[in-house]
Order: sequence, then structure tokens, then C-alpha cells
Amino acid sequence: MLSFKRIMAVFLMVLISNVYANLVLAKVDGPAVFWKFSFWGKRRAFTEGAETLAQRLSEETDGKFKLKIFYGAQLSKEKENLDGLKANSFEMAAFCNFYHPGKNPGLMVLTLPFLPMGDFDKDAKIRHAVYDHPIVKGQLAKWNAMLYMTSNLPQYEFLGKGKPPTSLSDFKGMRVRAGGGVGSAMEILGATRQTVPASEVYTLISRGAVDAVSFPYTYAHASYKIHEVADWFTSNMSPGTSDCPYVINKTSYDKLPTQYQNLLAKLRPEALASVKVAYKKADDKNLPMFRSKLIEVKYDKKTLAEFRKAAGKPVWDAWVAENKDKFDAQALVDLVFETAK
Repeated sequence: MLSFKRIMAVFLMVLISNVYANLVLAKVDGPAVFWKFSFWGKRRAFTEGAETLAQRLSEETDGKFKLKIFYGAQLSKEKENLDGLKANSFEMAAFCNFYHPGKNPGLMVLTLPFLPMGDFDKDAKIRHAVYDHPIVKGQLAKWNAMLYMTSNLPQYEFLGKGKPPTSLSDFKGMRVRAGGGVGSAMEILGATRQTVPASEVYTLISRGAVDAVSFPYTYAHASYKIHEVADWFTSNMSPGTSDCPYVINKTSYDKLPTQYQNLLAKLRPEALASVKVAYKKADDKNLPMFRSKLIEVKYDKKTLAEFRKAAGKPVWDAWVAENKDKFDAQALVDLVFETAK
């Protein structure tokens, strides 16, 4: 006869095997689905959330839910991704709000300068709060689009040549490559806004035709090698940023079985975390390089408050006034500040 210990050992082995089998079978079951994701450019930190989402969807469904990422604007030009969603040309896409402010006017609140942003987790919370607001949801619904996740572009910072700007007055007369709300803020400070393609900035700074450039910090500056021709960089100015979310075709989403819809929601934090890791990896590589070659400009709290008052609030107020007859723009500004607390 088997001893009690041997019987218990066999029982435990069977129990463990059953638990393991159940875990393996705990994959999300459902029909075969093939989605296309429209991106421009190459794979980079900004796209890592989509890469993670595609991988995890496949893993969780044993390959039944396939998300294929198309780079290089193969499916649509970056300024036409919302049009592609409306036409049901693909199921997911990324777009940047400043590409077509008329299509997503509410989202432009996230491009206003000197908002209380600059921390990855807080910024993601603010952006998703804006995405969930009825005004923004309604505007995107016109394009058959549902906001899925922020790519949480980093705050912009400046790299420049010549005298480092240690105060607000130092920007007066400076020729800066800065768009959107950041450009408007710089004009208030007396700088001259230069509208030039990003690919030309390196040459223009090296020739002295442009004094400074604002790009997402640090990865975009490094991508365009601005540090090779610059003398200084700001590291905590946080003058503003852009918003480039991932969006879903609503028609396609509504056709998904409930378990797949739930899976998309479940995987969102993982996808966002992978973006955070990618940006940090870039910073860990780029910051030591910047600091070894350039003068770092770091502003104290008093100066940052002066930036917000002098160059931030006037732009916020102008944006609210410009849109007051179209939608409740002030409610979106208030939402940003309330969520930031």
C-alpha cells in the first residue's frame, strides 16, 4: 500500500498540474481578428506602446488577435490618419493634435505653454483626463475615432548656440525654432519664431541663422544631433509639448467581442509603461552626453513662476477667448490644473 506521504505527494502533483493547466488555458479566447496600425516614420520611443500592445494582444489570445504596425506612412500620411479612421481604412493610428487643430480643437489645450506638466505619470493622468472629457470625445467621434492611449510625448526643452538664457529677458531678440503654444510664448518674451523643417535645424544653428530650437527632450534633440552644434541646453524649463495619442476606429472597436474590448483596456497600462521605459532609456543615454558637451541651464522656482505668468497665462487666456463660442475651452484648462493637483 502507498504510504500517506506518497499519496499526498501524488495529490499535490496532480493539483499543481491542474492549476498550471488552468493558467495556460486562461488565455483570452475569441475569433481571429486582424487590425492595422498606421504610423509615420520609423520605430522609436514614441511607438513603443504600440509595439508592446501588438505583442501582448498576440500572447494573450494565442495569436488570434493580430495587430500589425505599418511604419513610414504606408497606410496614410500623418496628417491624414483621422481621415483614414473615418473612412475605415485601418483600425488604429497615431496622430498629433497640432497637425490639424481644426479637427481636434479641444485637444489643443495640451499644447498650451507652461502648463503644470513635466512628470511622466502626472502628465499621463492629465492627458487621459482630457481624453475622457465629453468635449474631446465628441470632437473625435466626428472622425469615427476613440482615444485609446497617450504616447505622453516629453516636455520640450531648448538647445541653442551663443549666450545661455538664464532669465526671461535673455530670450528677447533670440531666433527660435518653436511651434504651437511654445512658439507663442517665445514671441511674448520678445523672441522671433522661426518656422523651419526639423531636418534643417542642424544646418541653420551651425550657420548662426537660428539661435535655439525646442524639441521633445531629450530623444528628439539627439536624433537630429543638435548637441553637436549647440552650446547650451535647458533641462527644467518645461515650456510645453504636443499631444500625439493612439486612437481606435470606433466601428472596428464596436465589432470586437467583449473579451477583446476588455483585453485592450487591461493592456493599456503595460503599453504606457513601455513608453516610459523607452523615454528613460533615451534620457539615460543622452543626458550625460549633453552635460559633457554643453552648459546646462536650470531655472529656480521663482523664474519658472515668472515664465508661467508672463508667457503662459496670456496664451491660455487667448486660447479660451478664441474658442469661447465653439466649446467650453475654459473647462478644459481648468481640468488640466485640477488633475495636476
